[in-house]
Amino acid sequence: MLLNGLICLFLFLHPIDQIADDLTLTIHNQKVEQINREDFRLLATNKEWIDQKAFNLIITNLTAKYQKPAKNAYISDYGDIMPEENGYKVDAKKLADILYEYFYSIGKDSVEIPIIPVYPKVDSELLESIQKKQIGSYVTFFNQHNLERSHNIELATKAIHNNVVFPKERFSFNVTVGERTPLKGYKKATVIVKGELSEGIGGGICQVSSTLFNAVDAAQLSIIERYIHSRKVSYVPPGRDATVSWAGPDFIFLNDFNQPILIQARIYGGMLSVTILSSENIQLKK
Repeated sequence: MLLNGLICLFLFLHPIDQIADDLTLTIHNQKVEQINREDFRLLATNKEWIDQKAFNLIITNLTAKYQKPAKNAYISDYGDIMPEENGYKVDAKKLADILYEYFYSIGKDSVEIPIIPVYPKVDSELLESIQKKQIGSYVTFFNQHNLERSHNIELATKAIHNNVVFPKERFSFNVTVGERTPLKGYKKATVIVKGELSEGIGGGICQVSSTLFNAVDAAQLSIIERYIHSRKVSYVPPGRDATVSWAGPDFIFLNDFNQPILIQARIYGGMLSVTILSSENIQLKK
């Protein structure tokens, strides 16, 4: 009641046509957006009330639009450590307070969107420390002349490359690689379905998951979930494969060591290599 009374008193002393119309929003002193109080004023009444639904939608849109994800440090193809980059996200609560003040008062005609810094999970210092010791590796080979299959293998290999798995953290192949779709560049190639050869989007990526499994197993990391194909595959010995499919079989392992581990996955011609690295302080299992 007291707040409503103050607002009414202010509007009586300062007619609405004297209240600033446009509000310029900036980030790092750069203009990014301009809004008007009419964008979220309740139109069904002659009183100066906020349309809460429109107001919330503006906050949601601005929060989604103006964010910069943090970037982890990573190892380049030349072996150099590329530094991390900080990001930011909108402080939705503070932004709401700013827009409330703008709606009900003669305030500034330009304000800085309040942001919260977002820090990367993996920085250069951590990456430097966990590339010291090789704890597991595995190599498989594929036919480079099968262009569609080779292309899918390359995409999935890039997706798992440079991933860091922290102690007590699980790694899921499906979550990391994501859904295999034409929009992401995956092509049709041979897949095994119920023991029969068929054509499917993403054919060939099971060689990546199988190579990763053997490297992880050599590192003595704990396997949480793994399935084998319904027929023998050519790139690993019998029973040493790990079939995967979106919304189906997954390959999952747990880092139960005392240090983070780093996955390095690369293709050299028709050779797929996966190496597991960690810190010199890692306590390996006997």
